[in-house]
Amino acid sequence: MKNTTLVIMAAGIGSRFGGGIKQLTSFGPNGEIIMDYSIYDAIEAGFNKIVFVIRNDLEKDFKEIIGKRIEKQIEVAYAFQELDNLPEGFSLPEGRAKPWGTGQAILACKGLVQEPFAVINADDYYGKDAFALVHDYLVNMDTEPGETFDICMAGFILENTLSENGGVTRGICRLNDNNELVGVNETRNIVKTPEGAAVFQPDGTVVPVDAKRLVSMNMWGFSPVFIDELDRGFRKFLSEISGNELKAEYLLPTIVDQLVKEERGSVTVLKTKDKWFGVTYREDVPTVAAEFKKLVEDGIYPEHLWG
Repeated sequence: MKNTTLVIMAAGIGSRFGGGIKQLTSFGPNGEIIMDYSIYDAIEAGFNKIVFVIRNDLEKDFKEIIGKRIEKQIEVAYAFQELDNLPEGFSLPEGRAKPWGTGQAILACKGLVQEPFAVINADDYYGKDAFALVHDYLVNMDTEPGETFDICMAGFILENTLSENGGVTRGICRLNDNNELVGVNETRNIVKTPEGAAVFQPDGTVVPVDAKRLVSMNMWGFSPVFIDELDRGFRKFLSEISGNELKAEYLLPTIVDQLVKEERGSVTVLKTKDKWFGVTYREDVPTVAAEFKKLVEDGIYPEHLWG
């Protein structure tokens, strides 16, 4: 069986969460955090290595709260995403405080990831089916360098990803007849409604959205050669952001979308019916805790996750 790695992006700053480190918030009956359940599902699906992408200032707390526990279950490595970790010839713009984005997060894994890998957010729960689908795709992936990049993405049904506590941003997918991604419409302020879902516009109007559409929740599968593409692309990105140096972000969905438009990449969308949930707002905490409690009560997970 081919080796596969799960990369967990945990370096982001949860601004809407109220200033806390939401990636390290406890939700399970015995102090488990969301990452515990993602890693449990990943191991069950067949992944055999975890790479955590974190910040240097988070390292001590991170290892105490989850890292040391997971190291007993599976091979673990750490990558560090920092604002000043830039290619030679580039310097940190004065006043820049915002992270450079998910593209730079995965680029931080260069040298650590030599095998097909999946990417997830630390504060999102994806469900067992999604990990199994992505893992099975990765083990059959052609990892040799070529003219195009073979990519997969877990596609979630929009209505299974909405928050009870406010609007969310979702990448609504456009697919061709082969379930390949044609494009992603990044749509802000999608809210749950009695009819399904809708977008609240700045002018106060409400536009209904098909709640059965597939959306991207930043769960991707890549060949290791993709990291070299990120390296080249990051240099190009930095050279073209004049005037927006303080806010521009190097984001995976944008990078993948560009590869598709240039016909240098194809993205197979793997539809999952799993219910996604995560912490966007602090008010989401009791809802997420209740979701995990139910999953344990239903026997989906053991009460003591790691024995």
